[in-house]
Amino acid sequence: MRNQFFHLLAYTDSAGIGGAEISLGHLVRTADPDIQITIVGVAEGVVQAIAQQRPLSQSVVLPARGSQAVLAHLRCFWRLQPDMVHLNLCTPWAGAIAQSAALSLPQARVIRVDQLPLRTTDALPLWRTRALCLRVDAHVAVGEASARRMEDFYALGRNSVLSIPNGVPDYDSPSPDVPCSQGELVVGNIARLNPMKAQDVLLKAIARVEGTRLVILGDGDEKAELQQLAQALSIQHRVEFRGWVDHPQTYLPEFDVVAIPSRSEGFPLSMVEAMLAARPIIASRVGSMPEAIFDGETGLLVEKNDVGGLSQALQRLRDDRTLRQRLGQQARKLALTHFTAKAMTQQYEQLWEKVLDLPRRPRLGVPRPLA
Repeated sequence: MRNQFFHLLAYTDSAGIGGAEISLGHLVRTADPDIQITIVGVAEGVVQAIAQQRPLSQSVVLPARGSQAVLAHLRCFWRLQPDMVHLNLCTPWAGAIAQSAALSLPQARVIRVDQLPLRTTDALPLWRTRALCLRVDAHVAVGEASARRMEDFYALGRNSVLSIPNGVPDYDSPSPDVPCSQGELVVGNIARLNPMKAQDVLLKAIARVEGTRLVILGDGDEKAELQQLAQALSIQHRVEFRGWVDHPQTYLPEFDVVAIPSRSEGFPLSMVEAMLAARPIIASRVGSMPEAIFDGETGLLVEKNDVGGLSQALQRLRDDRTLRQRLGQQARKLALTHFTAKAMTQQYEQLWEKVLDLPRRPRLGVPRPLA
C-alpha cells in the first residue's frame, strides 16, 4: 500500500462473538503490519478476542449506552486521532454513537461495514441510520445483493454501497469425501440457535429423509425449543446439539454436507469455511449466499422456509456421492480465488488507500443520492 503508515481505528459495538467479529479479527490479523491498528469496542471479551489476532495492536473498551457512552466515545476518538475509522456493524442501526464520534473528527476518514442488510420500521432509527450512512467516506456490505438491499432499505442511491465479501483463512487441505459411520449422510449446521438461522426448517427436512444425521454446532436462546421439536418429530436419536465450539472449521471433516437454511443472511463465514473444506453446501436463496453458491455448480440452493425443497436436496446428495465430491471441489476452487481472508484484506487495503487519497466527504450538507 502507498499509505502504509497510517492509524486505523477498528470499531465493533457487538456484545458477543459471531461471524462479524471473527471476520474483523481476520482482517486485523492479515492487514499490512505497517498499519497502526487500535481495536475499540464496548465488550471486553470481544475487544480482547479481536486484539489477540494482532499482538502489537492497542485496545480500548468503552461504555455502550447513555450520555456517559457518548462522552467516552468522543474523548477516546479525539484522543486517538486516527486517520481512518473502520466501523464493523452487526445491524445497520448499530454503532450510532461510534459513527457520530468518528464523523466529528476533523481529518479522519470513516468507513462503514454492514454485515447484515436489515431494515427497521421504527422511524427514528431508520432516519438516523440513513443520515449516518450518507456521511461516511465509504460504505461497504458483504455482497452485491446485500449492498443493493442496504441502498433500497435506507434510500441511499444506487451503487453507493460497495461489496467486499467476508473471507476466512485456508487452514488445511480438504479432507476427502468418505462414507460416514453406519452409512448415514452426516449433515452439519454451524450457526447460533436463532429463528433467523432456521434450524427448525432443517429439523423438519431431516425428519423426511431417512439415512441422515444432523450435527448442530452453536448455542442460543432457541436450543430448548429446537430440542423439543426434534423429540416431537421423533428424530432426537438422529440430531446432536454440540453447543458452541471455538474452531468449527476443525469439525468440517466429519460432515458430508453443510446446510445453511437461513431466513436472512449476509455472507456467512461458515459458508466460506465449508467451501474451503470442499464440503457441498445446501443454502437458502437469501442475502449474498447465491453469489458463492451457484445451484448445481458449487452447491444447491433452496427457497427459505421450504422444507420440501430442502429435504429433496438432502436426499439428492445422500444418494449421489459423485455429486457431493464435484460440488465440494468446485466450491473450494471458487473460495480459494475469491473468498479467503487474504483476498478480503487486499480489497479493504485498496479501499483504505483510495479513501485516504480522496478529499474528506462533507459531514453536514451531503450530495443528493443518485437514483
